[in-house]
Amino acid sequence: MYANLLKLCQYSKAGKLMLLFTEIVVLQKSLTGERPPLKTAMKCPECGKSIKVYRNPLPTVDIIIELEGGIVLVERKNPPVGWALPGGFVDLGESLEEAARREAKEETGLEVTLIRQFHTYSDPERDPRVHTISTVYLATAEGVPRAGDDAGKAVVFAKDDLPDMVFDHKKILLDYLVENNRFL
Repeated sequence: MYANLLKLCQYSKAGKLMLLFTEIVVLQKSLTGERPPLKTAMKCPECGKSIKVYRNPLPTVDIIIELEGGIVLVERKNPPVGWALPGGFVDLGESLEEAARREAKEETGLEVTLIRQFHTYSDPERDPRVHTISTVYLATAEGVPRAGDDAGKAVVFAKDDLPDMVFDHKKILLDYLVENNRFL
């Protein structure tokens, strides 16, 4: 989508504005709870050519942080409200690893050491707001978690006493615990 838009508009200011406009419209529609069509047509305001706009899943990261023999979870302040793994959307120009470290720091106050990628989860229904693809990282940290950003609380839970969670985070943690024989 972006390459076609910039090519048609020959790197014009209008093309860059349309690119931003497209991202804002997709985000606004995703927050209403309605799933917009998979593709729509737009017209370039400068050259008038029709441009197909494809909606693609948004990249996210989640981080399983082991600390003091437990797993760090955050209680989300924003919908969907509930317990979750620290994580969030990948910013433009940011690597997955950078996003994982940033999200962990913003939501828990912890500087994490990433161990490795665990799995990628892509069920279109995993996030009720919009289709996301999440790459999950395993990490360790030292210190005391402190909630920040959109997290109301940051708590270390024992592996055998995990709360109900939003998104597909319970499944992610169960996959992790089973694959790594981490049950107590």
